[in-house]
Order: sequence, then structure tokens, then C-alpha cells
Amino acid sequence: MKNRVFSGMRPTGRLHLGHLVGALDNWIQMQDTHDCVFGIVDWHALTSEYQDVEKVNRNVVEIAIDWFAAGLDPERSIVMIQSQVPQHAELHLLFSMIVPVPWLERVPTYKEQQQQLKEKDLSTYGFLGYPLLQAADILVYKADTVPVGEDQVSHIELCREVARRFNNFYTPVFPEPQAKLTKAPKLPGTDGRKMSKSYGNEIQLSEDPKSVRQKVLTMMTDPARVRRHDPGNPDLCPVFDLHRVFTKEQGKEWAAEGCRTAGIGCIDCKKRLLEDLIPVIEPLHEKRVKLENNVAGLKETLFEGSRKARVIAEQTLDEVRQAMRIKYT
Repeated sequence: MKNRVFSGMRPTGRLHLGHLVGALDNWIQMQDTHDCVFGIVDWHALTSEYQDVEKVNRNVVEIAIDWFAAGLDPERSIVMIQSQVPQHAELHLLFSMIVPVPWLERVPTYKEQQQQLKEKDLSTYGFLGYPLLQAADILVYKADTVPVGEDQVSHIELCREVARRFNNFYTPVFPEPQAKLTKAPKLPGTDGRKMSKSYGNEIQLSEDPKSVRQKVLTMMTDPARVRRHDPGNPDLCPVFDLHRVFTKEQGKEWAAEGCRTAGIGCIDCKKRLLEDLIPVIEPLHEKRVKLENNVAGLKETLFEGSRKARVIAEQTLDEVRQAMRIKYT
């Protein structure tokens, strides 16, 4: 038996290079070594976007297109929509009966998100309870492993505590899942800050090569390198951060040496990056165009994945109901 993996993404819009190297590349590799369930967690999107539900609906399709174009394979993984598997909600409700409120209030991202999203009214139970819903997402499949970034480790620890509390109160049902940290660095956007849709500095997976080229050629570089003959520092250059991820070793060495000695200009450096970045983006763009022309088929794939997920989730809920003595047949 392979270890089971669960991971998901909120449908907040089209994905960018940061999602590819920070999550998707890892997921795609895990399809060959693990029993994988990947979820488009649309209920989680509602915790902050509950006033704009049309956008959430549209983004479910957008994120699925990006996933399949990048290489997630519904023949090797279960790819599902959270709201199509109501067992997530039932398990979340049952967990809410046994989990103390202070456990949720101490999750670091709870107060951080409230401060960052001051324009939104986040004083809802849904926002407070979303780490508990996340625990239900993971435990309803009895996942052993959850690939996450460092900012999500506290959520996985809460999930482990919830599993432990349930198992101690009733009958051991759930494993205590382990976080699998992604090794990829945070990618900078075109303005040097972390690549993010909220900053408008992202390079999307859906962009055509012409658009990618234009964005890279206008990217911010080492601010100390004002003139062509000024030496630069690759360690301070956002473009070189992309070189580290996408450029082959010989090209990285050439770019670093040329920058430090002023042997090359910033445009030369960017053009070298594009030689290795465009071959990554171009196939994704081409696959995406084909998927966009068959949205009905894509939705059927998601519905079939959700059906498979419901079978697994219902088996877990049957054990949970029995353990809690609320199974009456």
C-alpha cells in the first residue's frame, strides 16, 4: 500500500510560476510514489470571498485547467472539488464538537490574515474555523502525508492534534499526518517582491511566450547596478533568483560571473533566462488552449474524481459515526 497524500489549493484565479515550483512540480512527482488526492477547495475560498461567489465558480475551472496542463493526471490521482464531497463538511461539523476554540485562535495565520485583509469582514466562524475544515479535508482520506510550505506547518500540527483528540476520546480512526515541506524557494515577481496575484507581479502559467518575454525583459534587477559597466551582485537580483530555478548549471555560472564582472548587461542576463524559461511555459500554454476548448469534458473529469473521493470519504465517515455512536442502522 502506498502512503496517501492529500493537498489542495483555493480557487483564487490562474496560477503562476510560484505555484508551479512551490507545489505542482512536487505533486506531479508524487503521483508515481503515493496514492494522491488533490482538491480544489472551494469552500475555503468562501472564507474570504463569500461576497463574490461568481468569481469562485469561475476560478474552479481556471485552476483545474492549470493543474492538468502542468501534468496532474486524473488517471494516476484523484482530482476533485471539495464542495462535491459533502463528507468534508460532515467531518468538519463533528470535529467542531470536540475542538476547543483557543486551538483555532492560536493558529498564526488567523490574526495575520485579518491584518493583511482589513478591507474584508473576516469576523465569521468560517474564517476562524477554516484550519479545522482543512483538518477534515486531510483526515477524511486518512492521509499520511501533506505537502505544504512552511507557512502551513502550524495547520498540520493542529490536524495532528485533532486526530489525536478524536482517537483518545473514541476509537483510533485517524493517522497523524506528517507535513512534507516543499524545497523550492519563494520566487520573486517582476517587481522583486514575492510573486503574488495580489501584487500584480506574477508570471502566469497561462501566458503566451510573447507576454512572458516582455515581463522578463522589464523585470527589476540589482538596484545597485545603475549603468552597464557597473558590476552587480547576483545574490541581490530577482532575475538571478529565477535563474537558480529554471536555468541549466552552465547558464547560471555564465550569468553570475558576467553580472559580478559587468561582462554582460542585464538584458543579456534576462535573454539567457528566457532560453530555459520559455521551454517550460510554452508547452503549458499550448495544453491550456486545448483544455479551454473542452471545458465540459474537464468538468466531467472533476465530477468523476469527486465521485471517487466520495467513496473513500464515506468509508471514513462510517467509521467515525460508529466510533461516536451515531450510527443507527
